[in-house]
Amino acid sequence: MGGSNPYLHSSTYALPTRPYKLTFLPLGRTIEVRPEELPYSRDGAKGSILEIALGHGIDLDHACGGVCACSTCHVIVKQGLESCNEPSEPELDQLDNARGVTARSRLACQTVPDGRHDVVVEIPSWNRNLVREDHH
Repeated sequence: MGGSNPYLHSSTYALPTRPYKLTFLPLGRTIEVRPEELPYSRDGAKGSILEIALGHGIDLDHACGGVCACSTCHVIVKQGLESCNEPSEPELDQLDNARGVTARSRLACQTVPDGRHDVVVEIPSWNRNLVREDHH
């Protein structure tokens, strides 16, 4: 899937202009995000946490393909939230359906860091898909 949802207005965001680090907890995996390499994948907004994760082989559930139509890519931004775009109304509406929402909760498909700060996100334990089908 991937792309954008034609029924929703996209949030505005600035892509990073310099490299920054994106760390995924509890995996302990840190990615050096290089702006010139964006996009890494097709799912989620360009430069989004979901798009970067998938482009680096980190499984992050996203049932809708990253078009802000579900809440399965819910993450908690532990550090660097101030360098991320503001959530849109559609994102906030979807977060209402997410489990374990905190004040720092975001949808990974819509959250785009601008590179001013390194970012640390936690993938909630109930959101980690431990079973995967092989590609056909």
